Amino acid sequence: MPPRRRIDPSDGLAALGRWAAGRDGGADGDLPATVVRTAVRFTLEELAVSSPGNSVEVRVPPAGAVQAIAGPRHTRGTPPNVIETDQETWLALATGVLTWEEAVASGRVHASGIRADLSPVLPLVRHPGRFAR
Repeated sequence: MPPRRRIDPSDGLAALGRWAAGRDGGADGDLPATVVRTAVRFTLEELAVSSPGNSVEVRVPPAGAVQAIAGPRHTRGTPPNVIETDQETWLALATGVLTWEEAVASGRVHASGIRADLSPVLPLVRHPGRFAR
């Protein structure tokens, strides 16, 4: 059974487009928090849909977290494979503006566990600023 979507894809793509336009225009700090949060939650849902599973937990506080990537299921306590980053970094990764290797090397992503590597599944959405269904 696929993960249940909470963000309508058209709303998520619209928020992602606003984030990309704001970033390209240098106004990303001027975006309403709800727009950024919607874009992050939408892309987290995209990860869960495109790479279903429960072996890796991706945390993007304060917007949300999701479990994804096939492998051993985690059921209690701290997951063995955890990725945590901020909202701006996550959106840059999800759209291909930033590579996984660049984010890890610069310390913008904290990843622990043998499965905590999202490079094979990123980016989730291409061409920021031109999102359309």
